[in-house]
Amino acid sequence: MATTFSRYSIFSMAGLLLCSQLAGADAIRQTKGDFEDKFRQLDEVLPTPNVYRNAAGEPAEKYWQQQVDYKISASLNETQRQLSASQSVHYQNNSPYTLKYLWLQLDQNIFKNDSMAEMSTSFGGIGRRGPETKLASGNEPAKLSLDELRRQQFMADNELGYSITNIKTSNGKALKATLVGTLMRIDLEKPLKAGQAVDFSLDFSFNIVEEDAVSARSGYEHFPKDEREGGNDIFLLAQWFPRLVAYTDYEAWTNKEFLGRGEFTLEFGDYDVSLTVPADHVVSATGVLQNSSKVLTKAQQQRLEQAKTAKRPVFIVTEQEALENEKAGTDKTKTWHFKADNVRDFAWASSRKFIWDAKGYQQGGAEQPFVMAMSFYPKEGGELWQKYSTEAVVHTLEVYSRFSFDYPYPVAQSVNGPVGGMEYPMISFNGPRTKLQDDGSRTYSQAEKRFLIGVVIHEVGHNYFPMIVNSDERQWTWMDEGLNSFLDGIAGREWDPTIPWGVEARDVVDYMKSSTQVPTMTQSDSVLRLGPNAYTKPAVALNILREVILGRELFDFAFKEYSQRWKFKRPTPSDFFRTMEEASGVDLDWFWRGWFYSTDHVDISLDRVYKLQLDTKNPDIDFARLRQIEADKPASVFVERNKAEGKTLWVERNKDVTDFYDEHDQFTVTNKERNAYNKFLKELEPWERQVFERAVKEDKNYYVLDFSNLGGLVMPILLQLNYADGSSEERYLPAEIWRRSPFNVSKLIVTDKEKVLQSVEVDPKWLTADVDVENNYYPRRIIPSRIEAYKAEKSKAKVSRDIMHDIKTKLKDPAAKDAADKDGNKDD
Repeated sequence: MATTFSRYSIFSMAGLLLCSQLAGADAIRQTKGDFEDKFRQLDEVLPTPNVYRNAAGEPAEKYWQQQVDYKISASLNETQRQLSASQSVHYQNNSPYTLKYLWLQLDQNIFKNDSMAEMSTSFGGIGRRGPETKLASGNEPAKLSLDELRRQQFMADNELGYSITNIKTSNGKALKATLVGTLMRIDLEKPLKAGQAVDFSLDFSFNIVEEDAVSARSGYEHFPKDEREGGNDIFLLAQWFPRLVAYTDYEAWTNKEFLGRGEFTLEFGDYDVSLTVPADHVVSATGVLQNSSKVLTKAQQQRLEQAKTAKRPVFIVTEQEALENEKAGTDKTKTWHFKADNVRDFAWASSRKFIWDAKGYQQGGAEQPFVMAMSFYPKEGGELWQKYSTEAVVHTLEVYSRFSFDYPYPVAQSVNGPVGGMEYPMISFNGPRTKLQDDGSRTYSQAEKRFLIGVVIHEVGHNYFPMIVNSDERQWTWMDEGLNSFLDGIAGREWDPTIPWGVEARDVVDYMKSSTQVPTMTQSDSVLRLGPNAYTKPAVALNILREVILGRELFDFAFKEYSQRWKFKRPTPSDFFRTMEEASGVDLDWFWRGWFYSTDHVDISLDRVYKLQLDTKNPDIDFARLRQIEADKPASVFVERNKAEGKTLWVERNKDVTDFYDEHDQFTVTNKERNAYNKFLKELEPWERQVFERAVKEDKNYYVLDFSNLGGLVMPILLQLNYADGSSEERYLPAEIWRRSPFNVSKLIVTDKEKVLQSVEVDPKWLTADVDVENNYYPRRIIPSRIEAYKAEKSKAKVSRDIMHDIKTKLKDPAAKDAADKDGNKDD
């Protein structure tokens, strides 16, 4: 998963949030009329280009970022469910500034009873773990879920958070440290100047949380029914060591308190990690295993070698071996040694329950980096994991690399555990598994299969965004979740398009018109519904940009350019916006402004269609047309009924009293009209006469279409013109049609004589997230609906009371409002 913004809840130092936009817009005010410039450039909103980030959206000549290397020795105490470790850090100051202190993230401190996250979670509101309680309504009591009670009890019964000791320099001198919630400041022995490095070390330990009890991003899962006495555990360890806060050119220290939603802003570095665990455990971790000969059997080492060229995944640790490990248990330990170069984080998993399979993937040509795709899962993963996990890993690398760059790391892993889905460099935690049947067999539903494939693609995809294209998750959630959801939608539909991937324009319609929508450029802790805001809406926006506005060729070129420019670097939204415009050659400020900075929605209404006919001035033509128009009008009911009653007219009874006008109607042509026509032609300039006579000869159809922009969000108008002969035609009107009149426009459509327009439809393929498709038809269609039979309640009062209760619940209780998307997170 991932999230958004900086230490400022509504605007950042880069001036990229809504308040900055409004402040900039106010600098140039519209004081006459009601014109609203939807195509206003973002100059006053985006940060000024500088020597670090240039106007093209590229890293500039003096771009810099810090380097942080870690060496960690950690021990897992399975019985006590405790982790203890010693850690040394090498911090390289590549910035042009002198640093007097360093900031570290202490994410485990979020579980303390007095943490800001815990103390700021409101009852009945959305806290760090999403909605779980219900406020009282009327005479009903407030409701507290058993899950919430379990969390409260677990946190009361366990001492959680870090214990950190022995903070010292490389020469053994103690360093002063100050705890600030989930942060710690270490005051340096002497100022760290630009270009210098500092080494320090510390020891830490913490009690590992039970993931199901506290809904964390990592922790342990207990299996009490396993044959081994006391059961078994799966340990997923992430946010497990004190990590350096990122120091950036756009914000300096990104030291914002961790409240659970806004994810991580981290520095790249090299890791050397030794993990001591029970000897029968199997470990999966970021990086490459350095001592396979000491922790794997010879048979397992041979299988690992075979897996490199296998067509299908090969078991490194077989199901039978995992089952044997489950039963026994041991007091001995083994140390697994991993190294990972140029990564921004390190995570790992450990369990005696793990089955391990692997398959090599040679991307591109032989000269391209070779990747070992691997999966780790207990017997509960069953055939579901055996068939799909590792294959989904490989599929993800194939698709994502096509849109960005070759996967640069040697391994990519999917690990089954209690977390629904969470991503780290080279490793991801994914939750779906099979269900035990009464006969002892295991099976899985279609939903569980789809969930596994989808979550593996999404989480492995996060290796590209933000693990390599290192966007600031704490500030701008959409830069990793939105871009990743866009790409996982592409990869998913290339796997199986019948699976609902949730990134089509229609998937965001309800959110776009809801009162809970906030601008995409909102810091994650302030977003009301994270899923549709940070995942679906930006993914849909990028789909529209690719399929409707730019086209695939321009979009794919620009997106790949962005990915490669910012590979192993830290982009901001302005870098993305500028690169996409600069590389595509298309001005997209209107698009970013509407989709990312506003809460407008798409609702284009086709209000009227007028058919115009050229006035030829030729009375022999025009009068005949007028006669037909008159004849086509409905006859007078009065006259029709008189005829039906047999009444005769005066002129019929007195035929001898007639004149010219009784024999000719008002559309009869005389020399007077013909002479006027000839005079008109003579007075025309030669070019005017040529144009006029051609138009008369071609006799084309002229239609004027009136549109209203009811949602405020300007978009291209996609038209389907349906003709009387049964044929149809698509027309594309670019968004710029709204540039001078953002709320009402008219468009002239000219068709050949035989192409008589019968009906028109706006956005017939639902490509633009238009929230009301019924006003897209002209003439309006009969709205399809359904009849649902129900048994009416005897008491109308009770029905009314229940309806009001539902309304109040939805208004007051975010849980009811958001239950379907569980706070909207795909991987939380």
